[in-house]
Amino acid sequence: MRGSKSISHDFIDTRYCFAYTSVVYHYEENINGQGKQFAGEAHCRSGKKTGAQIVLAVVGRSDSYAEIPWKVFALAVSMTGLFIYAFNLLWSGRCSSTTVLVSIVFILIIGIVAALFSVYFPRFARFFLTSHRAETEVRQYAESFFLTNELFSTSYRTGILLLISLFERKIILLPDKGIGGKLSHAEMQKVIEEMKPFLASRQVYHALENGLDVLGKLLVDKNLKESGRNELPDMIIEEKGE
Repeated sequence: MRGSKSISHDFIDTRYCFAYTSVVYHYEENINGQGKQFAGEAHCRSGKKTGAQIVLAVVGRSDSYAEIPWKVFALAVSMTGLFIYAFNLLWSGRCSSTTVLVSIVFILIIGIVAALFSVYFPRFARFFLTSHRAETEVRQYAESFFLTNELFSTSYRTGILLLISLFERKIILLPDKGIGGKLSHAEMQKVIEEMKPFLASRQVYHALENGLDVLGKLLVDKNLKESGRNELPDMIIEEKGE
């Protein structure tokens, strides 16, 4: 997803006002003016505040997964070699050196083409990524992002990172310790489950909108301490994913 997309100002549900919300894009090279304006106006100025300072992040992928093309290459070569071997068993005959050479070249070409498919077609590559590996990499990316951008720097440690990784189709909700003890695992999982159907259909903005809505409802009654000001950078952070 390289092109910029417009974001409606109605994206924030004013019924559940946040102390601060920032939008972070890791998968776009440029952010259009409306997206920047959205991030600047995301701080709600009316209604009951939750006290949380929320950062939304959307990344292209959380790891390069350099092993996937090699896995695909090995599988394609093995399957093609097995097919040629079976073919020779059924139609046995004398094989010339030319035939052997052509077979080897054919096997390698199939392997290379399959590996290239895994590089340029994410949907195909995703078949070779286990859910556990994806979950681990996205969580590590989220934790690194949290520390690198100093989301722990709020006065009462009330920062929350809500991160979507598009390639893995994984969502990570990472609260700081000022909130972590008040949000149970079941509650955080509820937020994620509400977002999954939209992410599966590539509706990233709707996924974030629903995630914020559910998270806001959960946080309203948590009685979080408020600093009364925005302590996280009031700007869009632009970075490239892995």
